Amino acid sequence: MPVGYLIPVLLVAVGTLFALRPVPWERPLGRPSYFFGLAANELPFAAFFWLLLIPTALAFAEGDIDSAGGWAVVALAAATLPGLAVIARHGLGDRVRIENAMDEGLGAGWRATLDADLAGGLRRRPPLARILFLPILKRRRDVRRVANLAYGDAGRRNLLDLYHHRSRPQGAPVMIHVHGGHYDSGHKNSQSLPLLYRLAGQGWVCISANYRLRPEFQHPDHLIDLKKVIAWAREHAHEYGADPATLFVAGSSAGGHMAGLAALTQNDPAFQPGFEDADTSVTGAIYLNGWYGPYFGQGPESSPLAHITADAPPFFLAHGDKDTLVPVEDPRQFADRLRRTSTAPVVYAELKGAHHAFDLYHSVRFDAVVDGIEAFTAWVRSRERTPKP
Repeated sequence: MPVGYLIPVLLVAVGTLFALRPVPWERPLGRPSYFFGLAANELPFAAFFWLLLIPTALAFAEGDIDSAGGWAVVALAAATLPGLAVIARHGLGDRVRIENAMDEGLGAGWRATLDADLAGGLRRRPPLARILFLPILKRRRDVRRVANLAYGDAGRRNLLDLYHHRSRPQGAPVMIHVHGGHYDSGHKNSQSLPLLYRLAGQGWVCISANYRLRPEFQHPDHLIDLKKVIAWAREHAHEYGADPATLFVAGSSAGGHMAGLAALTQNDPAFQPGFEDADTSVTGAIYLNGWYGPYFGQGPESSPLAHITADAPPFFLAHGDKDTLVPVEDPRQFADRLRRTSTAPVVYAELKGAHHAFDLYHSVRFDAVVDGIEAFTAWVRSRERTPKP
């Protein structure tokens, strides 16, 4: 049995199985299903190239297939290919699904209403070479990361990273992102980096922030930290070329929950102790694979659902229909209630076959989401530029 060939093929086979048939998180195989399935689900092309095609070619070239065990591994690799093809098809189809969600949320013909300069900066095609061969590589040469800037007095949990184009263009909009992790783990410089680097490469100033974690801290401590980040950006982001009058807030998983709360409680002094007069308003919100319910052990007032009002800002939501941590019914309910109450547009993109935390890599799916977010923010910014009658 060629063990060196078996290991990569087995990894892909198990990941493909869990990607197509994820096990609920609370069951015994829930955690391995989540981690193996996520990687295969977002990286089917890399899995095929690096873990199936190249190992198979090497195994044949080195004569490792001259046994029943060797041919059994080849058979396993061949049996895995249709599953990878289904996964890839789902990811490729999400670009159309996102476009349809934009049409539904913003109205048919929304692209024609974009400011010409903003429309010209939108990406015309996905970064195929990076998606196919280097999906875990996020950094860009034209973007500078300024690490570990303090925005509060809670040590490393009150540090942020700032990303800006090396040319430092003036008047840049701001995007703030907060990570997920069940509110008890995680760190900046981990999630949605393809989004932050893409926007920074287009002239944005982007921020990724840590925040205080449970169990030592509870809601609303995390939300207060995010509002401190917003206040910090309004005070300091101009030093890096930003015009923080245009500021979007985004988050993944628990960070999405927090971003949603921040967008729906703008300038609420109850969540701004000691900085009540700071401007914590936002231009729009990006909610990725987020949690929508109440905070741990707290009442419904700790859920974003409790804070929806007619003056809510524009929202862009993206969620996978195979998310085993947050059922897809939750974002559907939130989007429906937000649309019925808010006067601002709501874009809800439901991603076929996507799991939780789909925003970790340069996958064909997440780069489609990134392009959707960039187009959504361009639409919101275009409306701000349109003279009022």
